[in-house]
Amino acid sequence: MTKYPLNNLSFIKQRSCRALASIALVALSQVTHVYAADISYSATDIIDWKHKSFSGDTDYSVVYDEKIKQKVILAKSSQTASGLFYEKKIDLNKTPFLNWSWRVEKFPAVSDEKVKAGDDFAARIYIVVQDGWTFLSTKAISYVWSKQSQTNDVWPNPFTNGSAMMLAVRGSEDGNGWVTEKRNIKEDLQKLFGKEIRYIDAIAIMTDTDNSKSSATSYYSNIRLTEE
Repeated sequence: MTKYPLNNLSFIKQRSCRALASIALVALSQVTHVYAADISYSATDIIDWKHKSFSGDTDYSVVYDEKIKQKVILAKSSQTASGLFYEKKIDLNKTPFLNWSWRVEKFPAVSDEKVKAGDDFAARIYIVVQDGWTFLSTKAISYVWSKQSQTNDVWPNPFTNGSAMMLAVRGSEDGNGWVTEKRNIKEDLQKLFGKEIRYIDAIAIMTDTDNSKSSATSYYSNIRLTEE
């Protein structure tokens, strides 16, 4: 089943995006500079994002993580696909970097992540662009923690014709601890779609296992859009 966000939020599970990774295994306690344009979303913010179901409901909740001493989003999926979506036009000239922390506890059981039957991921973060006035003009990148693909692999979402791209940011070899990521989404959009895009229109998280009829567990935290 396809999934995506925007307008009717009817295109986000259209799956993942995987390549290009300038990702940093940075300690979650690291001090970072904060700029006026920076935008931060805590776990209590994210849990209030719009819940969009594509096949059943993934269970999202706020829990306290003893290791990093903060509240995080716990996502549990059992043959389900639903996500949390935040729709807002964001200027990438001001905040081109997407930062987040995540951890995978259990991967879905899939034979091939790059086909429709295996398009399930323990953790994914979407950015969505309405690049025109029709459904077909919607574009998305799905940053995924993959079980099979190599870091920086990129492939088209198997449910779309190139309008949604999957980019593997992490792989199963990265273990089950917390990892902090940083992506220049303006550069990623340019590389994947061949054009300069100034605005994104939505951010989403999703843990899904509907195609594989399996289960997965992951955690999300510290989603930020930053100037640097």
